[in-house]
Amino acid sequence: MSDLNSLNTDMQQRLKAYLQQRIQGGQSLAGYDELLNADQRIRAHWQPVLDELSKFDREGLRSRCDEAQNLLHENGVTFNTYEDEPGQLRSWQLDSLPYVISTETWDHLERGLMQRSRLLEAIAQDLYGPRTLITTGLLPPELIHSFPSYLLPAVNATGSQARPMLIFHGTDLIRNAEGEWLVLCDWTQSPSGAGYALENRITLARALPSLYREAPLKRLAGFLQAQHRALASLCTTQREQPNIVLLSPGPGSPGYFEHAWLANYMNFSLVEGADLVVRDGHVSMRTLGGLRQVDVIVRQINDPWCDPLELRGDSLLGVPGLMQAARDGDVEIANALGTGILEHPALAAYMDEICQRLLGESLILQNRPTLWAGDAAHLSRILTSPQQWLYRDITEPAKLIRTDKLSAGALAQLLQTIQTNPHRYVAQAKLQAATSPVYNTRSDQFEAHNINLRFFSLIEPDHLFSSPDKRLYRIMPGGLAWLGEPGTLLMESHMVKDIWVMAPVPQPHISMLRQANGPIVVTRDGNDLPCRVADSLFWMGRYGERLDIRSRLLRETLGRFLQEDQTAEDSGLLPDLFTALEVELSEDPDTPVNQTEPDPLPGYKHTYLNYRNRLLELFEEHHTDGMPWLFSHFLRNCRAVRDHLGDDAWRTVNGLRQRFNDMPRTQGIIVGQRQLEGVVTDLAAFFGLCNETMPHHYGWRFLDIGRFIERVLCTLELLKLALLSARQPGIPLCEVVLATTDNFTVYRRRYRSQLHPSAILDLLLFDETNPRSVGYMLKRLERQIQRLPQPGSTPYRNQETRLVIQATSALHLVDIDQLSDVENSEASRAALESLLDSLIAPLSELTNAISHSHFSHVEAPIQLVTMQS
Repeated sequence: MSDLNSLNTDMQQRLKAYLQQRIQGGQSLAGYDELLNADQRIRAHWQPVLDELSKFDREGLRSRCDEAQNLLHENGVTFNTYEDEPGQLRSWQLDSLPYVISTETWDHLERGLMQRSRLLEAIAQDLYGPRTLITTGLLPPELIHSFPSYLLPAVNATGSQARPMLIFHGTDLIRNAEGEWLVLCDWTQSPSGAGYALENRITLARALPSLYREAPLKRLAGFLQAQHRALASLCTTQREQPNIVLLSPGPGSPGYFEHAWLANYMNFSLVEGADLVVRDGHVSMRTLGGLRQVDVIVRQINDPWCDPLELRGDSLLGVPGLMQAARDGDVEIANALGTGILEHPALAAYMDEICQRLLGESLILQNRPTLWAGDAAHLSRILTSPQQWLYRDITEPAKLIRTDKLSAGALAQLLQTIQTNPHRYVAQAKLQAATSPVYNTRSDQFEAHNINLRFFSLIEPDHLFSSPDKRLYRIMPGGLAWLGEPGTLLMESHMVKDIWVMAPVPQPHISMLRQANGPIVVTRDGNDLPCRVADSLFWMGRYGERLDIRSRLLRETLGRFLQEDQTAEDSGLLPDLFTALEVELSEDPDTPVNQTEPDPLPGYKHTYLNYRNRLLELFEEHHTDGMPWLFSHFLRNCRAVRDHLGDDAWRTVNGLRQRFNDMPRTQGIIVGQRQLEGVVTDLAAFFGLCNETMPHHYGWRFLDIGRFIERVLCTLELLKLALLSARQPGIPLCEVVLATTDNFTVYRRRYRSQLHPSAILDLLLFDETNPRSVGYMLKRLERQIQRLPQPGSTPYRNQETRLVIQATSALHLVDIDQLSDVENSEASRAALESLLDSLIAPLSELTNAISHSHFSHVEAPIQLVTMQS
């Protein structure tokens, strides 16, 4: 290993330990290695990468790798599998050591992937057109017709079109222990990972700028730029600004981060099924300005779920009538409905023969050895050596059945099931993969692991409508790699890697923003905002403000708890504060919540122990009144509008998420106070960034309206409690109100004396220069509501405007003199109660009025039929 001389001592030690690990790993690590050749020397294409990494000392390299992970966390790069609990988002772990591919190896891969794109397109066109693969007997009919993603409504409808069915797709590969490339599967319905690949590249470029700048590697942005042009070219109306939308299952889907990221990066509208509607054969997007026709749909929903009218009737994700609109050519869908058949795992068993039949060529990239049990000869081979194979049920192709995990009885039952329904099962060969280095930051060592890779293919934009034999494809010069044995699903891996394709010389940076060839249509956001997005922004504002006020109030409650004499009989303000927090206490306050534990505070009243336990319960994750539960509602709405939030605002959301992830482990009142102080600060930063960076169009107005409806209602309820309905109304509780509304400093600067109800009422009710006063908030609500789009052409005020005017009139027409002696006069108290009620009533109805006027376009999805598995 004489080529180690150019590396520093730390790097040499890592490589020597890596070699030792491979020697001691036995047969599992004895095959092909990406880093070291057969003579245990560093492969030439790895040398410049290691040379650059050697410029860092041990701590420097570790800190750079930690920085990469911090950047991913700040940017909110997360994913969620359907098996996880709702809302449990897993962080994306990125290995700072890339997967390096030489120029020669890439040339071979690129040729094979281009051929595979042509082959997959030819298969799709045949199966939905002339069906020669079936009629000539090369493919058994039951192999095709038993697969859920073969869409009979698409037969003879899509295969005859001039445009290709397959615009963009992904292919999973591995290099086996002999150094040969094998295709594991193809992703043709809603291929994921391109956004993650670019995010990984951006992250490494920021964490290791010198390595990225000096390394002669091919860039990725040009591929996504070409993808944007290809999708825009699909628009048959030839408009200069086609309306392209990305159809996502929603925030609950595993790859929603990528959907939002791609929509934002490529300037698409991110929509869900409920945002789209088919009217008069056209697909339109429900917006605040009415229906807007959609030209191209980039779908992230699998075939059967796209149209509940013609496909799966129980789908709540799709668009009724979408299939017919696609058949009529009124909307272009990428990829075309029906391409899911290309993901059939049994096709791999016939791919060599299909390639010869359709293309007249030999397959460049071989598939993983595969047998289909529906073929008698294949079934015989399976039954002869059943434990040598892995099995998949084509009705659940993502589910892998491992024979080494089955008992003898379970294996016998599986084989019986296969023989009973052979067409449902596919056997795939067990593979031994090559190894590649992974950097372990904890041990500061390189470790050998198996790697899966995903590459992406795109038809060249200028060849969309060329004849099939003249179409050209481009392959993303990079992709996504992840740790795991061959066939491990991306979402099941704990770590991913960036793929670096080496180039002869350093490549120039490519920006997604490019010089226009001519004048462009200047646009501004507003009327084209989907109603669902406006709804989510409104509730993001409400839940965010509710979280802020509850955090402030809980912080004050914890402070009062520490200030109380906990050996006294009277519990002071705590019962009233619990009422403000809407937290119920046990019927007998003298009974501690948990009597099995020893008294943690000897000499203290059980009442205070009960209060303490109930307060700490509010930090627990699954408590229905707790802070994490409230934050989960805020986060869900934030994720629904991810593409409308700036990067800095989203980093603040991720900081909040980390804080709430730690919150269930909160121990003690003081620690809880510190947690809440951080929440208040982060929320202030988030809404400040939204105000400064979000265009002040309709979306921002709905966010603002949601915040101020919540704020004004909470302020009114606090005033009502503090001055009228509390067990101990008066000055002490007013201090809490001022602190909760962040008006304590203003009050002291203005009055510099003891608290007085009249001064508090003026500050929080009538002072329109105070952003926390009811008067100011009503003026702001009225101004924002007046600037919303007005549905219909009626000259009369709508319901929400009338409600704000009603509240404003009640405030302006009140006799202030009647409120001057609330402490001593029953008449003043009655007048104040009447005023507060007359304000709360219309403002409580305001949300329903806004929803009816602006969000009612979002129809709740209805399950048309109930299907049983």
